Amino acid sequence: MAGEIPDLVALERTGTGKGAARQTRREGMVPGIVFGGDAEPLPIKVPFNELLKKLKAGRFKSTLFNLKVEGHDDVRVICRDVQRDVVKDLPTHLDLMRLRRTTRIGLFIPVEFVNEGACPGLRKGGVLTVVRPEVELYVIAGDIPDHVTVDLSGLNLGDSVTITDVNLPEGAKPTVSRDFVIATISAPSGLRSADDEDEDAQTVAPDEVEAIEVGDD
Repeated sequence: MAGEIPDLVALERTGTGKGAARQTRREGMVPGIVFGGDAEPLPIKVPFNELLKKLKAGRFKSTLFNLKVEGHDDVRVICRDVQRDVVKDLPTHLDLMRLRRTTRIGLFIPVEFVNEGACPGLRKGGVLTVVRPEVELYVIAGDIPDHVTVDLSGLNLGDSVTITDVNLPEGAKPTVSRDFVIATISAPSGLRSADDEDEDAQTVAPDEVEAIEVGDD
């Protein structure tokens, strides 16, 4: 289970309709609605500044939140839509969906790398280049993993780790079907520079030999 599900604090809205929504925005709040599950839709309002901060942090629509509304039980929700002002691009309305524990959702899960000491490529001075510090997976809302573990044991210089190399938590699967790269073991910069110089020498040498032969004729 994920150790930290961020809170989203809201207040219940008493009025509905365009007039009530405009009044909510004048109060520095963003109107919204919570739907789904076994309960009736719940009109809410969220502080504008707090919502904007979360939106700027990124991946708002793929983050599971613990919705806290005074007078109601906490519930896990995921955003289904954020309506924005067409000119200012600022949030004007929020749609949240309640989740059952058995609901499968797509979330970004952090990647954790282990056994660096058992990685020959790193012992040779290689560098772990992380392509994806998080991977998007379909997971069960009631059993969200803290992280995905990537074992670096036995990896040499130039080796890559792809999603198919990883033992995913039970019930989790990638949101995309292609076999994407998570990390690589890159050669140290000094070794790469030496290799580049060798390649340049091999490329230039034949031309130099040809020039000498032409000059001798």
